[in-house]
Amino acid sequence: MAVLVGKKAPSFISAAVTDGVNIVEDFSLEQYIGKKYVVLFFYPKDFTFVCPTELHAFQEKLAEFEKRNTQVIAVSTDTEQSHWGWLQMDKKQGGIKGVTYPVVADTNKTISMNYDVLAGELFFNEETGEMDAEGELVAYRGLFLIDLDGVVRHQLVNDLPLGRNIDEAIRMVDALKFFEENGEVCPANWSEGKQAMNATHDGVADYLSAN
Repeated sequence: MAVLVGKKAPSFISAAVTDGVNIVEDFSLEQYIGKKYVVLFFYPKDFTFVCPTELHAFQEKLAEFEKRNTQVIAVSTDTEQSHWGWLQMDKKQGGIKGVTYPVVADTNKTISMNYDVLAGELFFNEETGEMDAEGELVAYRGLFLIDLDGVVRHQLVNDLPLGRNIDEAIRMVDALKFFEENGEVCPANWSEGKQAMNATHDGVADYLSAN
């Protein structure tokens, strides 16, 4: 698994559904660079079980991300038509109607590959002389926090059965913004409003003695 932290986030242009209804053929990550922080998250499949709980959970917290000048973007390897159909289905039926942030179609699986979250593996079967696959070629539950310069500052990758904590994604946005604005680092279990510390021996000693 590649570590992208500290590196430029892989750019992409792909089809997506925006505002829950509009299919856009040339949705680009680059439109947000220099303007907004981005929380880019991958999920395995449309019309499944854990995935809608996550997409709805991000929507429920969307105002919190927006207050922090942060754009939420979802990606899976389904088509834009599949995304659109799922977005029209009511929550009670297992759909994601009401989700308004962009849902990107990684049909060619190149975005998932570039972020190194693609499960399964393609290989050439020498016995048959054909291409073959081991496991499903769908995305793990990857999450990437991208700063205003387009650099990945945090990443998290869960296996397929393990849903994410949306409050933790918000906490990481807060931590990054606090560091950028104040120059102080954020210790374990830090959250907005708690004491941070100077990255010096004296700063660490002062923090530990106070906590």
